[in-house]
Amino acid sequence: MSLDKEVTEYTSKTARSRALHEEAVAVMPGGNSRTTTFFDPYPFYFQRGQGAHIWDADGVERLDFNGNYTSLVLGHAHGDVVKAVQGVAENGLSFPGPTEHEIRLAEAITRRMPSLESLRFTNSGTEATMNAVRLARAFTGRPKIAKFEGAFHGTHDWVMVSVSPDPKAAGNRKRPKPVAWSAGIPPAVLKHVVVLPWNDQEACAEILAKDGEQIAALIVDPILCNAGLISPADGFLPWLREETQRRGIVLIFDEVISFRVAWGGAQERFGVRPDLTTLGKIIGGGLPVGAFGGRRDIMALYDPRQGGARISQGGTFNANPVTMAAGLATLNALTPEAYARLDALGERLRGGVSRLLTATRRKGQVSGVGSLFWLHWTTEKLTDYRSARPKDGETPLRVFMGLVNEGILMTQRGLGAIALATSDEDADRFVNALARVVARQ
Repeated sequence: MSLDKEVTEYTSKTARSRALHEEAVAVMPGGNSRTTTFFDPYPFYFQRGQGAHIWDADGVERLDFNGNYTSLVLGHAHGDVVKAVQGVAENGLSFPGPTEHEIRLAEAITRRMPSLESLRFTNSGTEATMNAVRLARAFTGRPKIAKFEGAFHGTHDWVMVSVSPDPKAAGNRKRPKPVAWSAGIPPAVLKHVVVLPWNDQEACAEILAKDGEQIAALIVDPILCNAGLISPADGFLPWLREETQRRGIVLIFDEVISFRVAWGGAQERFGVRPDLTTLGKIIGGGLPVGAFGGRRDIMALYDPRQGGARISQGGTFNANPVTMAAGLATLNALTPEAYARLDALGERLRGGVSRLLTATRRKGQVSGVGSLFWLHWTTEKLTDYRSARPKDGETPLRVFMGLVNEGILMTQRGLGAIALATSDEDADRFVNALARVVARQ
């Protein structure tokens, strides 16, 4: 089935969403506030969610393998999280100062991640990485930062570089040029961002040898989540740790997504201790949240005691008590046994997809770690952003829309996330739905 036919079937089932979208475009550019959630001809509107299931404005039920872009690790409306939110909300939604809830969530996070000797909360992962980058500059006195080609670290200027560049514009694979990801990024930003190739230790060593003395921080997503869930090669992350330490570069692990792959995040899974870590998504239990933290001597630059902080951090809703309570309830439910269950579900789904692609001789593969997976429509070995970049941009969209019509939601690019509320039967339902989509395409 062509993309046009998939779209026609979709529109026939979503009349109410179409009407809501027409109302929305009158008051919002494109009709929404999140560019990533838009798809042509219009996104469906959510009515409610429960466990691993969602219902749209037309009453259509779907299995949710998006989880608000990996945030809802327990699923929708988890009883403990809802109860925690209600218990706090009835006593006040926000205050101009701290509450005990902030302490308890900070304690829970630092127990899981020993590298976070001290941390602070924000309202998003973007704010977390923004503060971490600023902190590294202040601590080292250096102007530049380094990041990997294909990595997404939020929507502030300093990291909106080489997120999904055209290889023709990005130049040599071993020495990628910094490419702005958005209009409005000043040229000065590109001069201060060093771009590295993922999993290429030799090339990274040459770049860091040239620019290292000017680099304040190297920010890294330990699994390159937004570029296709490309795991690090054996020894790559430990080498980065050693190299940055030797050159006085602050190593930042962006674990906004990867925290869900183990009880102590990707740094526990791979056995590497960064200087700073940024968090978001699952630590808020479904509410807006972010956090950054790490070495106590670095974080001390935010300490307002004894004469004032060298860096000021504000935020009217930082550490909002409702968010803190939801986050703590979520982490309490994420026991080691829960992570084992998530791993098993991930293996079941990825294994089913791999067997399907082999049986149908379809050109594709699935990557992933723990409860995360990504559908790739190529047989090329996946090593970095460029190898995972779709050669045919329409195929992921056809599969996405086909799955939507089959009652499955994931992301348009191919990223999927499994919730603890997902059953074995739900994982199998995904594979069976994908089989029908593949068969008609």
